[in-house]
Amino acid sequence: MIRYIEHVPSAKEFNYLTDSVGWGTRKNNIIDEALRNTLYSLCVYDDDKLIGYGRIIGDKTIFLYIQDIMVIPKYQNKHIGTGIVENLLEQINAYKKINPDIRTYLGASKGKESFYEKFGFISRPNEDLGAGMILY
Repeated sequence: MIRYIEHVPSAKEFNYLTDSVGWGTRKNNIIDEALRNTLYSLCVYDDDKLIGYGRIIGDKTIFLYIQDIMVIPKYQNKHIGTGIVENLLEQINAYKKINPDIRTYLGASKGKESFYEKFGFISRPNEDLGAGMILY
């Protein structure tokens, strides 16, 4: 039975997911710190097995960022990722009660842009916004 639950996974669970989607792993203390600083954390379970995850980071009033949308390969293409994003957008709508003009960003994995476009996300750059950038 697939269940979506507001919950913070353990570092071990988080690393299991990141490794299963090809993102590798990080030290547990790094994961623990990142998850402690998460505004909203959503886990997807099939019975007791963690199969998907997504979270929101940001300041809750001006800036939000959807991060770490992951579904283990065996469960991909079964609308679980869609369910994760829909749940996260519900939470974002709650934050919009504080500031209706809050901006929500995400960094789509290469080739996954069209998945997020169906939720209303737009690619950058466009005629109004510059390119999204990253500092390593």
